[in-house]
Amino acid sequence: MRQFYRWLFYLAGLFILALGLTLNTKTGLGVTPIISVPYSIAQVFGFNFGDATLAAYCLFVAIQFLLKGKPVRWADLLQLPLSLVFTRVLNLLDGAVPAAPQGMPARLCLLGAAILCTGVGAAMSVDMKLVPNPGDGIVAAIAQRTGRELGFTKNWFDTANVGITLVFGLVMGHPLCGIGLGTVLAMLGVGRVMALFNRLCLPAMGRLAFVPAARGEGTAE
Repeated sequence: MRQFYRWLFYLAGLFILALGLTLNTKTGLGVTPIISVPYSIAQVFGFNFGDATLAAYCLFVAIQFLLKGKPVRWADLLQLPLSLVFTRVLNLLDGAVPAAPQGMPARLCLLGAAILCTGVGAAMSVDMKLVPNPGDGIVAAIAQRTGRELGFTKNWFDTANVGITLVFGLVMGHPLCGIGLGTVLAMLGVGRVMALFNRLCLPAMGRLAFVPAARGEGTAE
């Protein structure tokens, strides 16, 4: 039963995460920080967004191997096929979710739902210690290597991605490509949602799913 709950939380987390990323793009206020780099590359060079995101995820997996500095685990290797499936789900949700609503209040409400889903989904999938989404796996690897809290590390990683996107856009003559109010608010909010979710929900989820060291994670600094 514990393995059932563990996989249930994990799969639900991945779906919620994919939904959150999709909702953020639908607001028309900019994409989420973690996919801003592949999004801007896809827009500038005319690549498929899902394929560009897949390439970025493969790079994240490679960086994780360097950061961990230990023999590769099966869960680390499985991030590659997971990336392929996850990016296809993003394409499906992109076609299923309607376009951005009219009016700034409605867009901001949708953005709030996107930030909430992204933070909750990321935290749930990472907390179950199975096969992390590469975008979250690299954050967890950095947090483990530096000894910092997961939500705090997420904030800094998102900031770095936005910085790279801004520089790339300026160099290529497409300033603010994919960057907007939604990107900034997601950069500030997703990590805090993860930290709050872990503080409130991780102990109970850990008991149900019997996740090792669940009670000691997610504390805010």
